[in-house]
Formats: sequence, C-alpha cells, structure tokens
Amino acid sequence: MKLSIGFAVGTLLLSVQGVAVPSPESKVVVHEKRYAPPTRWNKRDRIPKSAILPVRIGLTQSNLEKGHDFLMDVSHPDSANYGKLWTADEVHNMFAPSEKAVKDVWNWLVASGIPDERIVHSDNKGWLAFDATTEEMENLLHAEYYNFEHSSADRVAVACDEYHIPGHIKEHVDYITPGIKLISTSKKDLAKRSTQLGHSKGHGHGKGPIWKPKPMPHFPNPESNLSTCDVLITPACVKALYHIPQATKANPNNAMGIFEEGDYYDQEDLNLFFEKYTPYIPQGTHPTPNFVDGAEAPVPVSEGGGESTLDFELAYPLLYPQKLILYQTDDLNYATENPTVGAFNTFLDAIDGSYCTYSAYGEKGDDPVLDPIYPDPVAGGYKGKLMCGAYKPTNVISTSYGEAEIDLPEYYMKRQCNEYLKLGLQGHTFLYSSGDFGVGGFPGDATPSGCLGEDATIFDPQFPVNCPYVTAVGATKVYPGHTVFEPESAANDLIHEPYNSAYSSAGGFSNVYDVPDYQKSAVATYFAKHNPPYRYYEGNASFGKNGGVYNRNGRGIPDVSANGDNIAVFLDGNFTFNGGTSAATPIFASVINLINEERLAIGKSPVGFINPVLYANPWVLNDITNGSNPNCGTAGFSAVPGWDPVTGLGTPNYPKMLALFLSLP
Repeated sequence: MKLSIGFAVGTLLLSVQGVAVPSPESKVVVHEKRYAPPTRWNKRDRIPKSAILPVRIGLTQSNLEKGHDFLMDVSHPDSANYGKLWTADEVHNMFAPSEKAVKDVWNWLVASGIPDERIVHSDNKGWLAFDATTEEMENLLHAEYYNFEHSSADRVAVACDEYHIPGHIKEHVDYITPGIKLISTSKKDLAKRSTQLGHSKGHGHGKGPIWKPKPMPHFPNPESNLSTCDVLITPACVKALYHIPQATKANPNNAMGIFEEGDYYDQEDLNLFFEKYTPYIPQGTHPTPNFVDGAEAPVPVSEGGGESTLDFELAYPLLYPQKLILYQTDDLNYATENPTVGAFNTFLDAIDGSYCTYSAYGEKGDDPVLDPIYPDPVAGGYKGKLMCGAYKPTNVISTSYGEAEIDLPEYYMKRQCNEYLKLGLQGHTFLYSSGDFGVGGFPGDATPSGCLGEDATIFDPQFPVNCPYVTAVGATKVYPGHTVFEPESAANDLIHEPYNSAYSSAGGFSNVYDVPDYQKSAVATYFAKHNPPYRYYEGNASFGKNGGVYNRNGRGIPDVSANGDNIAVFLDGNFTFNGGTSAATPIFASVINLINEERLAIGKSPVGFINPVLYANPWVLNDITNGSNPNCGTAGFSAVPGWDPVTGLGTPNYPKMLALFLSLP
C-alpha cells in the first residue's frame, strides 16, 4: 500500500521558512467540514509532518452570481438578446477572479509563512498552487491530515475532517485541496452509459452489464423494415420515430463532437454497419480525431468498445454527410488502467484554454488528486504537457459517460458546471446521458447497490447531468407489440431481459443544485399533479431527514429523452444489439446538430443552451406517459403527462423543433 499520487512521504525538498502562523487580519472560520463519518472509509494514522502535499486553492470568480442571468439573456426564447452569443474573450474577462481576491489570498499565504516564490497563479487566474509540508498546511488551515483506508483495503486517501481560513478571505475561496473529500486515484473509471451485449475489454468498472453477442434473428429487409422496431431499433426506426429526414447539408463549421474515454471505436465494425444499414455512407468513413493528452483510436476489431461503436453507429446515419469529431481523452494509463475519480476536466482544458490551471513543480493539472497529471510519469504514459485550448469545441457535443453525484466534492462539480455555463454563452450545446439504473447509481458506485444512506434507500442522482447548464438525456423504448407510430415508453428492462442487470432510464433530483428557474414551472406541475409516494427532504443540508429518499428542492433529471433500447449495432465483427441512455444521447444530439445546420444556412447562430427554449415550448416534444425507473427498493418515479424524472419533457419531434428554432432570432 502507498499514499495517493502526489502525497509522497519524505524530506521536503523546498525551502521552509519558519512555521506557518495565522494571519492577524481576522479570525479563522470553518470553510469545509465533514458532518458524518465517511462510509466505507477508516481513519488511520496522521500524515507525517514532512510529507509534501500539492495544494490548490480555487478562487471565487467574479460575476458568477450574474452568470445564470447572462446565459438566460442569450438562451431564453422571450429574450430580445436570444442568439447574441458571447466571444471567448468576453466570457473570460467577465468571470476572471478580481484582483482583490488574488491579492488578499496571496497576502494571507505569505503572511502565514508560505514563501512568495513558491506560489504559482494559474494562467486563467482561477487558482493559486504551491507545495507545502503537512506541518505547514495543518498550521495554515488549523487542520489535521490523516490517512484514510477504504474498506476494500486497496485504496487510501489523504484528507482532513475540517479546515479553517480567515473570515476576510472566505468569500474569495471556493475550496482547497487536499481537503475533506476522500479521494483516491485507484478508483473506477467513468460509467459508460450503456447496457450492451458485447465482450468486456477489461477497462474496469462502470461499463454496464455485458454479455457475448447473441445471434440475431433474421428480419426481412432490416434496413428499411419498420414492422420489427419493437424488437430491433435500426436507423430507419429512429428516423421514423422522430420524423427525421435524410441529411443533405454539411456546413464545415458544424461538425458534431462526441466524447470518449477508456472506450475505443474500430473501423471494421463501422464498415459492417454502414454496409448493412447505410450503404450511402462510404466504407472507411470515420470521425476526425481530436486526441486529448495522449489518447489514441481506432483499435483492432477485437478491442473495439461498445460505447464508442454505439455512439458513431447511431450518429452517422442521422448526420451524414456532416462530419463527426472524436474527442478521445486521456492516455491509456489514466483512461483505463489507473483512472482518477475526477471527470471531464482534461477534456474541457483541451477545448477551452482558459479552463486550464498550472501548478508548481512540474505538476500540471486541474486538481492533483482528482484529475490526471501530465506529463504522465508511468511507463508508456503521455509525456507531453497538458493540452490547453488545443481544439475548438463543436457546436454540439454528445457525452455518454458520467458518475454518481456523491463521488465528487461539491465545489469541484460547481466549478465544472460554471464552465458549461460559460461555453453555453458562446453557443455550445452539451448533452449528457442520465444513467441506466433508475433512481440509483451504478452498483458498487458509492455503495454496493448504487443507492445512498445506511439502508441504501436514498436515491443517487448522477453527475454531470445534475448541472442545470447541460441537457440531461433519458431513454425510451418501443415496447413489444407496439410500433414507431405509437407513443414510446420509458426504458425499463428486468434483469436478464435481455441484459445482465436491470436497466431503466435514470432520473431524479440533484442534491447539489436547486431547481433552475427555467424548470420550476414544469417541476411544480409534476409535484402538484403527480406527487410521488415517497418521503422527501428539502435541500442537501437535510439529506435523508425524516426518512426522505429524494431532494424535493433539487434540479430535476432528465430534461429530455430518446430511444435507448434494442439498438442494432455491430460489435467485435458481430451483429448484435445494445441499449442505454448512452444510445439516447447521440440521437438527441444529432437532432440538435441538424437544426443548427438549418439555422446556419440562413445566417443564424447555433442554438447553444437549449433547455430554456424546450421548457417554454414542451409541445415540440413527444410526451412519454408510460413506464418507470425502479431502484433502491422502490418502483422509482413514473412517466406521466408533462415533465417527469424518468423521461423529462419527452422525445424529439424534429419538424416541430426545427420550426420553433428557425422562428427564433
């Protein structure tokens, strides 16, 4: 066993000038505190006083309290400024931390004994970084750092139970690492939001239930046959469900982006799929690679991953001749072998250089424990610098990955969520899959069942769909005996029918974010007309109070949905089928990309953040009123008329959505 990366024990190799003392300017106050013993973690020994801790202080950015209003100003259909997008420079200048914030925190550090020359200010002005001994940090923060050992005995973390800072700088500091969150680097990778019938590639936890491919029954003319869409969803079924025409436009500034990590496409499966279902797509057609921090693709067919394959085999039939951009992220070490608990930050670094942060002593990264560190020191790791602003973000980016909200510190999620807000101001649409385990999370994520609380009865919302500035996508299915001309139902499959575990469209209410104003009316109507039969609590501070199993005040998940079950795919050279909200996300993203094509063709801007428009005009979506998302010992929530925490506002109706968005400025 060894300490987490970056927390090496030994003699401090930097100059230590005295023992840190608190600044005399103001009394210290608690900044973060753990209010309950950590689940499945055991506190062990104190960290040696000479151990070197890489410290990061996140500074509160300016005008963030106005950020929501700024975004609504360019995103709400009733705004006179709809579609008047901001430039990257305008966004950066508006939200940079104030000079006073930087000066006050820096002066506190120096006055407390941290040498001026040891402190580094990140390029985007959002972080102060330095290395310090445990003794320095304990004196600086009035804290005690311990080793915490996970009950599995194969993970350790460095953390404290609480820490303090002077009251006069509290408003300037978001959070400090290492802090109260128990974070280890030897943790699961991101949960791929698919429940696939395919070979496991050995990329760790979170891939979803996996079988070997089954022989598929013969269907006459499967390429265009709509009579069997209740058994197998083909591109023709998707187009019929949502009235999507054959794409013809290919604006060079409107390629759609797809994020992948730890899962890789192979060209042979794409070619087989094109040959069977879309012969108009030339053999060899592949996404344009935007490799982030040493990532690579494609791989041999025997190593192809179900997630990447699914994403591209769904998006290409809807978008071709438009191009697709692959944002393959992180080197093999971090993507598959030693994944960190953090998510998406290196990707966001690569598409927005202002999001990058520099740290002291050659460690370059957003957070030295949560996120990968480049250059990667392991053999075969990526030896280049962290990629900052290397690529331009596409107008629409589809991501079929995520993890439990409880896995990450609140401030980590909020900082990332603010980045989605900023990118939304610039006209970028981010869609994330809601998850595949109903009101719970991936089994083994947070708890063995994926549910929270001592009795594993509290619902487990997911990240980053908890962020109100992304579009969360749930899943639907065509039930047996139904057709594409009838309403769909919420995706919900019992164990072994056909997947290795039960699968249902994830949804619920965030424990971190309150319901946003654009969603308030829809959520209030849901509670007024279809009140769930469960006890609830109000706000994260009252988590689980009075037997509550969900946060009544939380941001509702998902926003929309699309088909995500019995999807026809080729995987490992075999014809099979797949499912998950990861299937629904590229479908809905493709619809938005098609709408952008039409807006750009008449000289209008991309649609950007779409949630305010959709909640103000739910009639452009197909309302889903059947099905539920069970887990955590309950039947979950039910799909009902109007918005619900299973399928959101519903599935796309392309002609209605197109007409609405073309009518906007």
